[in-house]
Amino acid sequence: MIPDREAGWALLTEFTKSDSLLKHGLAVEAAMRRYARIFGEDEDVWGVVGLVHDFDYERWPAAPDHPEQGMRILRERGWSEDLVVAIGSHAAYTGIPRNTRLARTLFAVDELCGFLTAVAYVRPSRRIADVEVASVKKKMKDKAFARSVSREDIVRGAEELGLSLDEHIGNCIQALIEAAPTLGL
Repeated sequence: MIPDREAGWALLTEFTKSDSLLKHGLAVEAAMRRYARIFGEDEDVWGVVGLVHDFDYERWPAAPDHPEQGMRILRERGWSEDLVVAIGSHAAYTGIPRNTRLARTLFAVDELCGFLTAVAYVRPSRRIADVEVASVKKKMKDKAFARSVSREDIVRGAEELGLSLDEHIGNCIQALIEAAPTLGL
């Protein structure tokens, strides 16, 4: 089964109550949709994968429960195995190979979307439209800023997509600008 956005949103809100986690799902959805357009892929499928990738995190935040519990639930609900595997592979510690463009893209945008949101929040305007690639790269060097975000994963994600870090950051900023009203950015 390949779910539609309505089913993805229902799943996310069934398991997730935190406003910040809901917005993270929406941010990753926006980035996945943008990359689907760039790569000529199915925007609806890629979007729903981004939307639900962390749906289990609030209940099972510790590795390896996240994303393994989520993968189990998705399989029980009949989700297509390629989508389940892509979602599972976004957590590097699972050891699941990211051997599809969908999986590589989800991995690439996940940490970066969280980081971009943090960068926008410290801007006086709190607007993603005021965030520049250079300021993101400067913040990446500050280990105390958004310390839980893996800079290594952000860099590796761009490499796995075959993009420069600047291009990848720029693509994700643009995606979040498009979704800014929904994200509160």
